Amino acid sequence: MKIICIGRNYVDHIEELDGNRNIPADPIFFAKPDTALLRNNDPFYVPDFSQEVHYETELVVRINRMAKCIDQRFAARCYAEVGLGIDFTARDIQRRCMAEGLPWEICKAFDHSAVVSPEFIPLTELGKGVQHLHFEMRLNGETRQQGDTALMIFGVDRIIAHVSRFITLRMGDLLFTGTPVGVGPVRPGDRLEASLEGHPLLDFDIR
Repeated sequence: MKIICIGRNYVDHIEELDGNRNIPADPIFFAKPDTALLRNNDPFYVPDFSQEVHYETELVVRINRMAKCIDQRFAARCYAEVGLGIDFTARDIQRRCMAEGLPWEICKAFDHSAVVSPEFIPLTELGKGVQHLHFEMRLNGETRQQGDTALMIFGVDRIIAHVSRFITLRMGDLLFTGTPVGVGPVRPGDRLEASLEGHPLLDFDIR
């Protein structure tokens, strides 16, 4: 099982990070190992190697068949259900890696940095296409992020077509599709909740 994450897939988030609206020509992706998974709304423990761990709330698509070099026209055959996830990022370490031209794994792929909702909901149950979904995240009861998949720079089918040119996707792989504007830090004692189309999917503590 692989965790594939898409970076910079919402224009406002790009501006939030970089101060500009430079849109990438193709989807940007990176991977997390399976040891990054945090399931079942278990608490997230802030690691001692970072002073600035940020949440990034994302729609997560679960792949349901093998896909290699799949055409975008057929990419929708590769998934049927969606959930939510948090891509935890050691932002202080990320800045250092970017400044020094280093890989990002140390700030993105650490243990339990990929939170996945206990439940995935069939798109047929939601009654909407994957590019017409709304999700939101609340920190300590205050809404911090609201996402609309219609605002993605690269839609899910385009992402699958692009990623599968380079990496074979397999059943059970998880695709984190990018975060909207509003990322920020977490601290011990916080509570994070997130819902998709009104369905509560994430509710866990930060310790």
